[in-house]
Amino acid sequence: MHCEIVWLRILQPGPRDYLLQCFIKRNRSTQTYHLYLSLTNALADDGKFLLAARKCRRATCTDYIISLHSDDMSKGSSTYLGKLRSNFLGTKFIVYDGQPPHAGAKMTRSRSTRLANLKQVSPRIPFGNYSVAHISYELNVLGSRGPRRMQCVMDSIPASAIESGGVAPTQTEFLFSNADSFPSIPFFRSKSNRSEKFLSGPLACQKDGALVLRNKAPRWHEQLQCWCLNFHGRVTVASVKNFQLVASPENGPAGLEHEKIILQFGKVGKDLFTMDYRYPISAFQAFAICLSSFDTKIACE
Repeated sequence: MHCEIVWLRILQPGPRDYLLQCFIKRNRSTQTYHLYLSLTNALADDGKFLLAARKCRRATCTDYIISLHSDDMSKGSSTYLGKLRSNFLGTKFIVYDGQPPHAGAKMTRSRSTRLANLKQVSPRIPFGNYSVAHISYELNVLGSRGPRRMQCVMDSIPASAIESGGVAPTQTEFLFSNADSFPSIPFFRSKSNRSEKFLSGPLACQKDGALVLRNKAPRWHEQLQCWCLNFHGRVTVASVKNFQLVASPENGPAGLEHEKIILQFGKVGKDLFTMDYRYPISAFQAFAICLSSFDTKIACE
């Protein structure tokens, strides 16, 4: 029961009025990443453990398995939450949730999914691969002098969620009620259901309604002679991995809600990074997006 409560909190959207401060510790030797909730205003403290991820290299892609437990990161475990999968070049990613992110979500079938179905995570809802976000990185014309260009399409979050009174679907809505479904929105066009082809295919025509996040454009700093973003003291080390995501105005006229930073990620030490997020994305979604920044992207830099 306790594990289920933690699981639901991790998948619920962050606060509306402020950025929830977290940090990520990377272990290069074990290829693992641990997410902690900051308990103080310091850039690094003991924190409260939230999630763990393990990097798994494969022939045609890379998987990041995300779990509630730092010592048990197998897909068949009851603590498995989902995964991040990249294409071969590390320029396109799909975030998969192990449970439906909203009522009516469509599951992506694969051999690993069929095997994992032998061990159910919850007696109410079958384990599977449910696409919740698509991330793409573009050619960075600034090279190492500026942040990467990235876009995230949040398949299960409507663009209206960032507006005043807007609502993002949450796991609790369909677990304990009969809430209306938000349709699943594909982002990549493919002739096959294989996730590898989803990742390598061209961008499909995006359907209206999904929240789109883009990296905030940097500004040129005359004194430092470099492109900069204002992280308000939360980032101290320059890196192409650093980014701030805001809502794209593609779905309508730009307003004040499009200026709010929804997710920011940046380096503060050799293997220490801050991660701050807010409504309408969850800790799980924010963590998965940040994990995509760790992959080497030769084609973009």
